[in-house]
Amino acid sequence: MQKIISYPISAIYYIIFSLCLLVFHPIQWICLNVFGYQAHKKSVDYLNFFLLRCTNLVGTTYKIENRETIPTGVPIIFVSNHQSMYDIIAMIWYFRRFHCKFVSKKELGSGVPSVSFNLRHGGSVLIDRKDPKQAIPAIKGLSEYIEKYKRSAVIFPEGTRSKTGKPKEFAQNGLKILCKYAPSAYIVPVSINNSWKMVRYGFFPVGLGNRLTFTVHKALAVKDYNFADLMAMTEKAVVEGVNEYK
Repeated sequence: MQKIISYPISAIYYIIFSLCLLVFHPIQWICLNVFGYQAHKKSVDYLNFFLLRCTNLVGTTYKIENRETIPTGVPIIFVSNHQSMYDIIAMIWYFRRFHCKFVSKKELGSGVPSVSFNLRHGGSVLIDRKDPKQAIPAIKGLSEYIEKYKRSAVIFPEGTRSKTGKPKEFAQNGLKILCKYAPSAYIVPVSINNSWKMVRYGFFPVGLGNRLTFTVHKALAVKDYNFADLMAMTEKAVVEGVNEYK
């Protein structure tokens, strides 16, 4: 029944969602090319604020736990499970003070108004998942960027989203490069719940009435641990915080 009800609501939702992307595309361009990074970053923040408000139309609510524990004034590496595109929208807005930059697949670098522009020009990196050699210098560059500017990188070590919410095995390479070239960074594990339910029927219709939770776990200083221990502690924290795993 929910799926049937969702069809007309989803149609309205996607029209408004798409309008936000179209409207903010030229706004981003103007902000970046006329006023610079800070203005562009602000435009991206508010794009994602409005996208979140769009999700309220389909009954989506959000809960962010322990955000106040995230260290400030240092590079941050957010490590999270991945369930849908709504993970990214929420993190950009709710973690906006940390200037989130993403490790994204290259396919997103074109064809999506606002999103593609921000990925290409906002400090994130686009990688070809079929070409690991290309990914290494790209992620290294992101590491050096967050180390220099005390900003944050977001990486989803599963490599692709979970369609059931249950976390997949974490890959090590991307996180290992980030840690190597951002030695003063802190890893902040984040567990995401219920985001997959937004796309449980695929792209259309949207799942209704979901409460998405983002649980921030204890930050881990990269310099205080060897990488094997860091990886194990990070994956353990993320996975244990995901309800579908329990």
